[in-house]
Amino acid sequence: MTRIGNTSPADSSPAPAVPARNVSPWTRREKIARLAWSIVYHLLFRCTFHNWYGIRAALVRAFGGRVGRNVRLRRTVRIEIPWNLEIDDDVSVGDEVILYSLGPIRIGPRTFISQYAHLCAGTHDHTRGDYPLLRLPIAIGQDCWIAADAFVGPGVTIGDRTVLGARASAFNDLPADVIAVGNPARPIKPRPFTPVDRLR
Repeated sequence: MTRIGNTSPADSSPAPAVPARNVSPWTRREKIARLAWSIVYHLLFRCTFHNWYGIRAALVRAFGGRVGRNVRLRRTVRIEIPWNLEIDDDVSVGDEVILYSLGPIRIGPRTFISQYAHLCAGTHDHTRGDYPLLRLPIAIGQDCWIAADAFVGPGVTIGDRTVLGARASAFNDLPADVIAVGNPARPIKPRPFTPVDRLR
C-alpha cells in the first residue's frame, strides 16, 4: 500500500521564542492590580457625581496613590496606574486629563492641571530594536498651571509656579517662575505671581 502525504517524522524542533519586544514588562501581580483598578475605575470612579472629590481621592488611595487634602479629581480624569501618583494638597485636575503614570508622577501643592492635558510618564527606547519600556518620572512643582491640552513628556520637571500654555508640549525641563508656550515649549517671559496668603 502506498502512503499518501508527508511520511517524515513529526517535527520535534522547539517552538520559536517570543520576540523580546512582545514580552510584557509587567509582573503577574502588576497585571492583576492593573485589571482590578480598571474595573474599579470604570464601575465606580467614573460613575460618581462630579463633586464627589473625596470618594474619588479615596479610591486612588485604596490603590496606593498618595493624595493630599482638598484634591479635586474630576470624574473623567484618566489614571493609568494609581500607585505611581503623588498629588499634594489643593491640587485640581480637570476633565479628560490623562495621567499616564507608567512611571511616577508627582504634582506639587496648589497646582492646576486643566482639561485634556496629558502627563505621559512612559515611552520606549527607540535606539533598540526591541523597544524596551522606559518609565521615566514626571515632577510638576507647586503653584503651577498646566493649561488646556498641554503635554508633559517622560522625565520632565516643571519648576515651581511655572505656566505651561494651552497646547504646549514640554519635552525638556522648564525652570521656575516662567510662562512657556509652543512645541517644543520654551519660556517667553517671567510669570508674576502673588501667593494666596498675600491676597487677603
